[in-house]
Amino acid sequence: MQSVLVFRFSRTEEPGYLQTFLDERKIPWQLIKLDEGQTVPAFNAEVAAVAMMGGPMSVNDDLSWRDAIISFIQSAVAADVPVIGHCLGGQFLAKALGGEVTDNDCWEVGWGEVAVDDTQIAAQWFGGLEKFDVFHWHYQTYSLPAGAQHAMRSKYCANQAFVFNDLHIGFQCHIEMTEALVSKWCEDSKDDLDEMSLSASVMNKQQILSDAENRIASLNALASHVYERWIANARLHG
Repeated sequence: MQSVLVFRFSRTEEPGYLQTFLDERKIPWQLIKLDEGQTVPAFNAEVAAVAMMGGPMSVNDDLSWRDAIISFIQSAVAADVPVIGHCLGGQFLAKALGGEVTDNDCWEVGWGEVAVDDTQIAAQWFGGLEKFDVFHWHYQTYSLPAGAQHAMRSKYCANQAFVFNDLHIGFQCHIEMTEALVSKWCEDSKDDLDEMSLSASVMNKQQILSDAENRIASLNALASHVYERWIANARLHG
């Protein structure tokens, strides 16, 4: 039976709202826990769609599964199986398509506004919104792969989203966040946040958690629209 494969690179970076979205629609999915030693499966006709979550590591690190996940992404793209990448996942999608991943000019952490490109494809993926707030937590960025269409930027990072062949989308930011995930990340990194928040591009814990319920509700609505567009082309039958 066809199912969506969700790749987890770090135990702290769960599917979050993506899991809610798939479960509510009764879409079959499997979580591939690379952080727990599961291996990247062989790509086959049972893969309906592909999602990749975030992680603290770099695409450029010597990871045991690095080449396998890049090859898997390339196979999915070649077969027109829709791929979505969140943060590290977006960087892996960019890398698989020929882009480069390098250090960003600064850390970008917390809630921040992104501006959507004035293009038809960006309008379709983001429901016609010109700007909105998303959640950020990254120190690297990707270059735009050849043939990809730039879709979104922020004050501190020029490449926040790109679309490839109108089927695949990569994000530098995190649209999958829930209140529980935000709280956990803040708690796990509270000491680092206190130090990093001296930078204008990094919020402190109090700023991140302020009005979190409303921020998350808005983000979930945006993510739902994006996920609907992504899953519309999945190979789901029956």
